[in-house]
Amino acid sequence: MNWDFLFGFTNAVALGGWLMLALLPRGPKVQAIVLYACVGILCTTYAAMFIGLFGGFVDPARVAGVAAPDLTDYSIAGLRALFMSDGGIVLGWTHYLAFDLFVGLWIAKDADHKGFSRLVQLPILFVTLMAGPIGLLLWLIVRERRARAMT
Repeated sequence: MNWDFLFGFTNAVALGGWLMLALLPRGPKVQAIVLYACVGILCTTYAAMFIGLFGGFVDPARVAGVAAPDLTDYSIAGLRALFMSDGGIVLGWTHYLAFDLFVGLWIAKDADHKGFSRLVQLPILFVTLMAGPIGLLLWLIVRERRARAMT
């Protein structure tokens, strides 16, 4: 498995989705492209990598001397073993990319619905791209007053 290629591919797909959210008019077509063509491709790629890695069908390119991960060990040591391979890192990174983009799409749709300008949205979307949970928290704080006023 060419992990460098998959890493670049997933980054390109995610970046394409983020650029569409930031720069294009957000009609139903653009939203569907971001959801199905970007988030969907990331999720499909993640599923294929997950099956390949945990089914033993692809070489994870493990760090020399590190034991295979135990998927039932959810300790720090167990998770460290999972990510001590190129495959584990690309798998984890793709997970982040898919969920952060999905959250970014939700933020953009919610912000449009609540009448927030793109000038308000763009910094929040950027923070979500760079540090997903912080961007989501920021959006939840920013939207609160307007969301309450709309009910």
